[in-house]
Amino acid sequence: MRHSLLLVWGLALGGCAWEPGQGFAVVEPSVRVAYEPLASRAASDGYQRLSSDYQVRLDSASMRLSGIELLASASGSGSGSTFDPSRPPPGYSLCHGGHCHRDDGALVPYEQVAAEMGGGGGSSAVVTLATQGPLDLLAPETRSMACAPECALPQTQVSQGRWSVAALRLVGTVRDSRVPARFQGERAFELELPTGTTTDAPVAILTGSVDLPSDRTTPPEAKLRLDLVLTAALFDPVDWGSLVQGDNPVQFDDNASKALVERLSQLKPQAEVSRGE
Repeated sequence: MRHSLLLVWGLALGGCAWEPGQGFAVVEPSVRVAYEPLASRAASDGYQRLSSDYQVRLDSASMRLSGIELLASASGSGSGSTFDPSRPPPGYSLCHGGHCHRDDGALVPYEQVAAEMGGGGGSSAVVTLATQGPLDLLAPETRSMACAPECALPQTQVSQGRWSVAALRLVGTVRDSRVPARFQGERAFELELPTGTTTDAPVAILTGSVDLPSDRTTPPEAKLRLDLVLTAALFDPVDWGSLVQGDNPVQFDDNASKALVERLSQLKPQAEVSRGE
């Protein structure tokens, strides 16, 4: 009798985990984005050294995400086309520096473009994650995310996360460590992207690996922690000397903004998955 009751109880628990209509995995996502000073770049007064011998200190930094798509490899062999950066596929205008310019303004990494062309069948989004409001990069917090259409995933293998950065704001000061200096003293700067545009295109697209199987062989509950770390290396490609005019604050031009966005697009977000017992 006792054995029978234990058996029924075990079946009931199993039914709770795998009820008909539930997803093969139920994801519980969170995100954290931070700007982290590096000890190897540390200078006095909270500044960080750049490869150009300029030094930057951030006083305020925030990022807003329009969404993070979890991508899974699609079945099928695809078209079999070979990706060639010198010949952008339909929907793209230019490929260089490790990414292609999509017609909607997004910067898409070579690997993703190649996958979309049919290598291995391409990839598709199974769920889109979103969080409200801007993320403070200098006081980072782990924030929960909502799922659309739902957090219950179909049977699939999530292999990638595609981040869409909707806005970025960086406020700080820059100075020159060379002697003689290319400009004197500290200069304030403020970069806000997008800059007064009405387009809905993201500022940047970032992609990172995710290993999240959604099947009957792994526990259904899956906590997904997504992390992105920015450092002073973000500012390395900026030609600060060309942006300083007299005693005025630094004004970012299109070239400087594009250089920074391209460096941002090269960052690889991290994903950590932990499964329920």
